[in-house]
Amino acid sequence: MKIAVVILNWNGTKLLEQFLPSVVEFSPEADIYVADNASTDDSIAFVKANFPTVKIVVNESNFGFAQGYNEALKHIDAEIYALVNSDIEVTENWLKPIIDTFENEPKTAIIQPKLLDFKRKEYFEYAGAAGGFLDKYGYPYCRGRVFETLEKDNGQYDDNREIFWASGACFFIRSSVYKELQGFDADFFAHQEEIDLCWRAFNKGHVIKFNSQSVVYHVGGATLQQGNPKKTFLNFRNSLLMLLKNLPNKKLIPVIFCRLVLDGIAGIQFLFQGKFKHLLAILKAHFSFYSLVTEHYKKRDAFQSAKYYKTESIVFQYYVKAGTIFEK
Repeated sequence: MKIAVVILNWNGTKLLEQFLPSVVEFSPEADIYVADNASTDDSIAFVKANFPTVKIVVNESNFGFAQGYNEALKHIDAEIYALVNSDIEVTENWLKPIIDTFENEPKTAIIQPKLLDFKRKEYFEYAGAAGGFLDKYGYPYCRGRVFETLEKDNGQYDDNREIFWASGACFFIRSSVYKELQGFDADFFAHQEEIDLCWRAFNKGHVIKFNSQSVVYHVGGATLQQGNPKKTFLNFRNSLLMLLKNLPNKKLIPVIFCRLVLDGIAGIQFLFQGKFKHLLAILKAHFSFYSLVTEHYKKRDAFQSAKYYKTESIVFQYYVKAGTIFEK
């Protein structure tokens, strides 16, 4: 199958210098692209000078993750898109199991490899671990990562199974499905746009899978650190927009109401922790959500599956029952 590995870059010369060599070395089956979001550093010059086989697509502006990929992929011809963060180290033969799955399973539309922590290579990495799921209220969690608890990789998730969402850190999708879904929602800018895309794919009957035979290592937080208030704003706002777009009709109002209340509790927690900028970020996220309700309600598909969640409440399981690992 014709596969394109596409690395979105913005002022990431150091990351490209560190991680692009592994992608070039271990991806003989693919065409490799750097999709540049109008960098102001010497990223493009560096790639041209050191990696002549890597193709370059330059966006007109810094469109963020979502629109950045949407714009770049218009110029890339392939059957499979491999969307790879610039802070990902790939391993030998990482593409072959993915290609085999796509070739042998026509209904599989999206695949995530095993995502391990570059800094602690025996542990799963926060952004996707061994594949993602949602609870009833739209809180994302992973096999191998529930909230801040990361499991050590002891082979407990060495399987190839269906999941609900795949991490945007290393995200494989059939180009035909990407086009059918009109790509990522550009309004998200960054954070949770991959979950929204997977949910929309799920509602249309497509299959999302995890493949443990493909292994990559992710640094995480290279663009926005975990403690950045902008990240808090995007996560809270985008999560609400995602619920608005994808929840089944009967759950739409009650689930969003509960989620707003839970967000308020998180804000109070930030207040007591003295994290006033994060409290303000949640308030801004809610007001931004209210301003976008009409526009995003119109994006709802004709059908929304009621079987979108695996756990009733991951918040209750984690904080009340002390369930810190994924329940199979």
